[in-house]
Amino acid sequence: MPAERHSTQLPGGTITRRQLLQLGVPFLGLGLVDVLRARASAASTSRRRGLIVFWTHGGMSQQDTYDLKPDAPPQFRGMYRPIATTASGITITERFPRQARVMDRLSIVRSVHHGNAIHAPSAHWMQTGYFGPTLARNAPQKPSFGSVIARAAGARVADMPAYVTMPKSEAFGYQGAVYLGAAYQPFEVGADPNATDFRVSNLTLPRGLSIEAVRTRSAMLKQFDTLRRDIDTSGVLEGLDTFKAQALEMVTGERVREAFDINQEDPRLRDRYGRHLYGQAALLARRLIEAGSTCVTINTGYWDHHDNIEKGLEQQLPPLDTAIGALVEDLDLRGMLNDVLIYCAGEFGRTPLINGHAGRDHWSNCFSVLLGGGGLKGGQIVGASEPRGGDVQDRPVTPQDVLATIYRVLDIPLDLHLRDASGRPVSIVGAGKPIHELF
Repeated sequence: MPAERHSTQLPGGTITRRQLLQLGVPFLGLGLVDVLRARASAASTSRRRGLIVFWTHGGMSQQDTYDLKPDAPPQFRGMYRPIATTASGITITERFPRQARVMDRLSIVRSVHHGNAIHAPSAHWMQTGYFGPTLARNAPQKPSFGSVIARAAGARVADMPAYVTMPKSEAFGYQGAVYLGAAYQPFEVGADPNATDFRVSNLTLPRGLSIEAVRTRSAMLKQFDTLRRDIDTSGVLEGLDTFKAQALEMVTGERVREAFDINQEDPRLRDRYGRHLYGQAALLARRLIEAGSTCVTINTGYWDHHDNIEKGLEQQLPPLDTAIGALVEDLDLRGMLNDVLIYCAGEFGRTPLINGHAGRDHWSNCFSVLLGGGGLKGGQIVGASEPRGGDVQDRPVTPQDVLATIYRVLDIPLDLHLRDASGRPVSIVGAGKPIHELF
């Protein structure tokens, strides 16, 4: 019996069981209306928009990057001086000269805050919009914004992974799907795109097995799949078949394999991005978005500089600057900047006061994030910190506000609720509101 015989009648017409599975919705219909509405909205106007994230795991210092305090005492202002940018009145660290050249196309939110200064709960808060784990229970409790995007919008082009992390997901495990299910887990690249022998192991067939052989075997198995669907009354087997088919298409299809082939890029462009993890990951992210992925997160290493912060930042700020600056310029030249949102953030910032070990400790009372592209206004500063950077002085912004801004750019309805493991509908943004100054 063909799978297309199983269908559901909706106001907009008939949706087959296979189409439901492609949407990632259980056949019993839990969350069906919300998810279908989200998909329809995403397809209507901004289907082509994507998101590239630079995640600064550990917490990047706002006072040494996007919110310098040159008039504060030395123990607060740090080692860097501010430089002018192409955006009138906006200064950033001297270690970000490439971003200074494109700041008219980027914006800084200097008043993000939340109520925790421990890595795990804070990372969960910024990745999901919800406070959750504690030191005693680190397990993720809510899906990441990348998984929400994968569920609500899916891939922009069929057969591309909707949500990708590179080189792999962050250490706390908060970039996953949790109760949304395995279909919305990130596709982990698993390797450094700057490596000379870079390859994506998940797209590599075992030795001795050709693509032609896999396709032939797959065609034979379809005969058995038809028999199994006759027996399957719950939809579980067909669901497993769908996930298997998606994985098979990624391995045997050309689109995904070509998108990951960074060697197709002009070496001169690769040089402009920087021959390091940050730069080549940014270039690969652009390739993936261009090919049809929706959300790509670049995990940029550990920024937890309690000791000798200058040494740590000297290793991380220049490559981050090169990567973001080159990405903005490249997207702009390709006419893609309005279609791709760039987001740079970590779980919190660092203390205004430099500690006795020449480092800065955890600080969640006030920190900065960077947003640009995606149709947002450039050259904007939203919010302000106090003169020494301790607390928010103007326009408080929450993690949920930041995520609401991202979802709005991607045309995901902010009133979307997704059911958790107990069947309870959970808002994707809670009380969050988009940062209206950026629209």
